[in-house]
Amino acid sequence: MLLTFPFIANLGVTMAEENMPDFSDVNAGSSSTAERIYEVKAGDTLSKIAKQEYGDANAYMVIFEANKDILKNPNLIHPGQKLKIPPK
Repeated sequence: MLLTFPFIANLGVTMAEENMPDFSDVNAGSSSTAERIYEVKAGDTLSKIAKQEYGDANAYMVIFEANKDILKNPNLIHPGQKLKIPPK
């Protein structure tokens, strides 16, 4: 439901438009602060996933630390597991 008010009617602005935040300077693309989910495939290792996600295979411990609730050993992952990938 959009409400118009006489004091702003001549501006052609509705109450809903007036209260909208300005996102005109936001760039498209993925957020660098959002955690992603990666589904493990056959042949994956945490190092391979880290190389793909971060460009650095040695960053595998970042993924391991974020997934300690489901991983007990960084060398033991299984196809189908859904891993949290923290932002870079």
